[in-house]
Amino acid sequence: MFRTGVLVAALALLTPLATASGDEEGQDRRKPAATAFPAPGALAAPSGKGGFRFGVASAATQIEDRNENTDWYKWTAPEPEGMGKSPFVGDGVEGYTRALDDIDLIEDMNLDAYRFSIEWARVEPERDRIDEKALQHYSDFIDALIDRGIRPMVTVHHFSNPVWADDPGDPGCAAGPSDTNLCGLDHPQGGPQVAEEMAEFAGLLAERFGDRVDEWVTINEPMVYMHFAHAFGAGPPGKANLVGDFDRYIGALRNLVDAHARMYKAIKAADTTDAGTGNAAAVGLSMSAKQYIPVRDGKVSTEQRDIDAAGRMQRYFEWNIMDALWKGGFDTDLDGVQDERHPGWRGTLDFLGVQLYERIGVTDPGAEPSPTTFPVVNADVCSTAPCLPPRDETYFVPDMNYESDPAGLYPVLKEYGKRYKKLPLTVTESGIASDSGKRRAEFTVRALEQVEKVRREGVDVRGYYHWSLMDNFEWLGGYHARFGLYSVDRTTMERTPTEAAEVYGRVAGARSLSPEVRREYGGDGPMTPEPAKAAKP
Repeated sequence: MFRTGVLVAALALLTPLATASGDEEGQDRRKPAATAFPAPGALAAPSGKGGFRFGVASAATQIEDRNENTDWYKWTAPEPEGMGKSPFVGDGVEGYTRALDDIDLIEDMNLDAYRFSIEWARVEPERDRIDEKALQHYSDFIDALIDRGIRPMVTVHHFSNPVWADDPGDPGCAAGPSDTNLCGLDHPQGGPQVAEEMAEFAGLLAERFGDRVDEWVTINEPMVYMHFAHAFGAGPPGKANLVGDFDRYIGALRNLVDAHARMYKAIKAADTTDAGTGNAAAVGLSMSAKQYIPVRDGKVSTEQRDIDAAGRMQRYFEWNIMDALWKGGFDTDLDGVQDERHPGWRGTLDFLGVQLYERIGVTDPGAEPSPTTFPVVNADVCSTAPCLPPRDETYFVPDMNYESDPAGLYPVLKEYGKRYKKLPLTVTESGIASDSGKRRAEFTVRALEQVEKVRREGVDVRGYYHWSLMDNFEWLGGYHARFGLYSVDRTTMERTPTEAAEVYGRVAGARSLSPEVRREYGGDGPMTPEPAKAAKP
């Protein structure tokens, strides 16, 4: 078993190095300049460089009702029907039943695009049995988006699986792979079969919807998925192999990277129709990025050992997968050196989605690991004071127990643009959990200021998708954290626009951050404090 402190630190990585100011140097903060955004272009084609789209994002498991065949439903449903391991997903926020009505929410904000996932377990509830009614539902939804002038971006795998891919009720899988339990990505025989099934599902979606969908995300935040599913067992299928069985953990990671490459090729083969964006199929994945702050004794550290530890953590969490796809190799012991060649992986990224939510502190533990030492990487990690000195007290997000600095998008996007030259970038998620609509609006405007700044400096960032369209199921946190531009009353399921929805809609409609919007919501100073929670009766 790993130490409790390690689990706490690791769970901080399940969410969505110096920071930079969001203002022009020397600019009068009282009179911020207007910033304009051009019309949307292709997400990956050279012709799209310079274009920009305003979007919003969601994920099927987090919003949809009538979704009982996913591993998350079985994992969270109360016993005896389910396993009762974490807050129950239930009927989400009725996002399946209300799907067509929810398009009004997107249209009302003048947005160009919507990123959403198609639930694998709904389309293929049993292995090789395709539910045509489910496919028709998603087809009708895509048609309705296009009729409103909203570009669909489809995520194929957003954390959830059908139970038959890796049954969380049978993690040991003693009987071996079968049609009712393939045993998961970590299984020596079942893992490659799961990767191939993921590719078959991606190809099916591309075949059915490729005439209308040009933009695809294969896997959402692969390392976040690896952490809860295979490293620490906090979510389904509940496997804690990073320390317990490292070879199985590495096997799962290898199969997940291979699944992306297979999905990429399957989509490219099936989607050969340009639906009007300049690409028949632009295929990428989304990467969870962090701000890695070297710290020691409660202060930002300038010691090389801590800077190196921060680098090791970033290499493990981000560069390992990115370099596997960029160079066509695999690092089997996570030491930063690729010791396997996989030429078929190379070049399987047309664009990259970057997703930033938090700052984390990283310290080199030396020869004596502590309770918060992250295994394999040999780095102490934390996400709160006193270990991590806050950049600003008002940036702390109580519902997520981390600090979220909107100015962090600038250095993160700058670094990705420099490291992976000629790879178009899009911010596929960005947002803050808050009970304050104004606080959500401030975060959105400040994030857009950073995107505009880095674009002005030549980094090829082609869009911003806010997380999320509406309040939803936030995985291990249940429904407590509220990220939505629209708040949701889970008793009536009524959607109500927040101040952030109004402000984001105004910005998208004008394709500009006006001086008035920037003055009220932008900048790099303190944000509106998080409202105090009402005491429970």
